[in-house]
Amino acid sequence: MIWQWTGLAVFSLTLLPAGIALLTGHVPQRLHSRLAPMRPRGVALLAFYTAAPLNTLPRLADASTTVTLAATALAGLLTCAGSILLIVAGHRTQATTR
Repeated sequence: MIWQWTGLAVFSLTLLPAGIALLTGHVPQRLHSRLAPMRPRGVALLAFYTAAPLNTLPRLADASTTVTLAATALAGLLTCAGSILLIVAGHRTQATTR
């Protein structure tokens, strides 16, 4: 159980602030060109972050197997959606720089 708390803390300290910063556009000026579509990348990072509480909280709350499985499946869907969003944002960036 300590690993679940540790993972949740690490993701909360890394992905959550980075996702919010990208979503709101508060990134250093020198990174603007590298992170060109900032909002989609921020949403993708927040989708990745959401997977951590969805996997951890039902287990820590000692929820039923059905609830835990449903939360894990939803976390997997959000991770896939975040990955697709990052791929689309990357392709959109490449298309505009050509």
